Amino acid sequence: MPRTEPAFGTAAPDAGAYAGAGASDGDLAVDLSGVSVRYGPAKQPVTVLDAVDLRVRAGEFVVLVGPSGCGKTTLLRVIAGFARPASGSALVRGSAPRPGRGAGVVFQQPRLFPWRTVGGNLGFALARHGVPRSRRPARIAELLDRVGLPGMAGRRTWELSGGQQQRVALARALAAEPELLLMDEPFAALDALTRERLQEEVRSLAGRLGTTVLFVTHSVEEAVLLGSRVLVMAAGPGRVVADLPVPLPRDPATDVAGLRASPEFARLRGRLARALRPD
Repeated sequence: MPRTEPAFGTAAPDAGAYAGAGASDGDLAVDLSGVSVRYGPAKQPVTVLDAVDLRVRAGEFVVLVGPSGCGKTTLLRVIAGFARPASGSALVRGSAPRPGRGAGVVFQQPRLFPWRTVGGNLGFALARHGVPRSRRPARIAELLDRVGLPGMAGRRTWELSGGQQQRVALARALAAEPELLLMDEPFAALDALTRERLQEEVRSLAGRLGTTVLFVTHSVEEAVLLGSRVLVMAAGPGRVVADLPVPLPRDPATDVAGLRASPEFARLRGRLARALRPD
């Protein structure tokens, strides 16, 4: 079982409080029980995830951190329905996950269609989810406003900066208004300034929409800034070894620059960095 750390300045919580153990089934966006994933030949399989339990309440922003090869991306793939567990069960809103249903996915690379305009990329996603053609232009404009790209529907994707392309990818993931958003190191390839801006936008957007988010990163600072919980994973095989609550303000109007500079932020960042060190 992962250890649950107390929030700084508070008494230690119930061990199940942040793992979702007390949540009713109706409150759960994600429910993994004993999930193991193995790759390779049947005689000598490699265990990537080993008996992972995870319960995520609706509206939580959960960040996964850990060394390369610990199974963070594989865990997202299971939740998205791209990979099936060798054992255990995975449920998203009470049902087995299916690709393209119930979850929006944002990858490290935008993976946009270069032959389509920005609006064309978003229109393709809307068409897949059954949005009538007559409603698509207004919906595209709304999505671009949400991610800070108003009036960009007619632009070609190759004309955009890396940060702008990633915003389009985020808008595409939001096209179906998913209750669950899965993000796999979406800002890793961006410059520091663009990364900070998108971190703030995603944090604010998730707060405004009440979206449940699972976010993979290698950055301790990014994890503390974005997550309402941070799960620390270890490799050999992949498993969750710590569950850290992040009791920082979640209001969309929060002064993020001030938050980054606060003593509380520094203490949490230090605690997470220590949790990531091998015993």
